[in-house]
Amino acid sequence: MIAVSRAERIKAGLPVAIIHALIFFALVRSLGLEIPLLQRDDTQLIEVPPSLPPPPKQLQAEHERSRRQEGAAGAPNLEARPTEVVAPPVVVPQPTPPVRAAPIAGPGDKPSSGAAPMPGPGTGAGGEGNGPGSGGFGNGPGGGGDDDGAAPPRQIRGELRDRDYPRGAGEAGEGGTVSVIYTVETDGRATHCAITHSSGSRELDDTTCRLIEQRFRFEPARDRYGRPRVSHIVQDHEWSIDNERRAEADDDEPQPPRRRRWPF
Repeated sequence: MIAVSRAERIKAGLPVAIIHALIFFALVRSLGLEIPLLQRDDTQLIEVPPSLPPPPKQLQAEHERSRRQEGAAGAPNLEARPTEVVAPPVVVPQPTPPVRAAPIAGPGDKPSSGAAPMPGPGTGAGGEGNGPGSGGFGNGPGGGGDDDGAAPPRQIRGELRDRDYPRGAGEAGEGGTVSVIYTVETDGRATHCAITHSSGSRELDDTTCRLIEQRFRFEPARDRYGRPRVSHIVQDHEWSIDNERRAEADDDEPQPPRRRRWPF
C-alpha cells in the first residue's frame, strides 16, 4: 500500500472544492437568490460632554440680632395744617348807561348851532352853551353829572376855528351842517368819529371828524365809583360862509380873500 502525503491530498482536493463552489454558485443564481454582502456601518460615535451641575445656591447670611435694647418711641412731631383758601369778593361790573337825550331843546335857529369859541345857547362845543353838546357847563350829556352818581365826559381842550374852513369848499361856496358821533376813551381822547348826517360836502365832513379826533380832549366819563369809562358824544357842527362875503365873490372885480368863519 502506497502512503499519500497531506500536501498531495490538498492538491488533489482543491480542484474538487472549486468545482463544488461553482456548482453551488450556479445553483443559487438559477434560483434567484441573492447573497447578502457585508453592509458598512456608518454609525458614528459622538462624544457628548457631561452636563454641568447647577451652581450651588448662595447661602444667605443669617441676620444677627443686635444685642442692644430697642429704644423708646420719640415725641410726636408738629402737625402741619394747610392754610385756608379765601376766595376774593366777586366784583360785578356795572352796565354802561345809555346815552341820554338833551334835557332841553336847542334854542335859536340853525346859525346858532355849532362849535363857536364864545359862550352862547348853541348845541356845539361852546364855552358855556346850554345845548346837548360838550360845553364846559352845558345842561346836556356833554357836561354835569347824572342822578345815579355817574359823571359824563367833560371837554377840556379843542375847538374848530374859522381858519379851519377847507379852502376848496370855501371857494366853491359849500356849507352845511355835519352830524357826528364819536367815542371818548378812558384816557380822554376822541376816537372813532363817524358821520351820521352829511353836510353835502365830502371835504367838510372829513375835515370835521379829522379835527375832532386831533384836537378834542375830555375828562372821561366816570361811573358811580369814580372809575373812568368809555362814552359816546353826538354833536352837530355847521359850516357856512357869511352872505356878504358870498355876494362879493359873485362880483367881477377882484376882492380880498374871503374869511371862512363860523356864523355865530
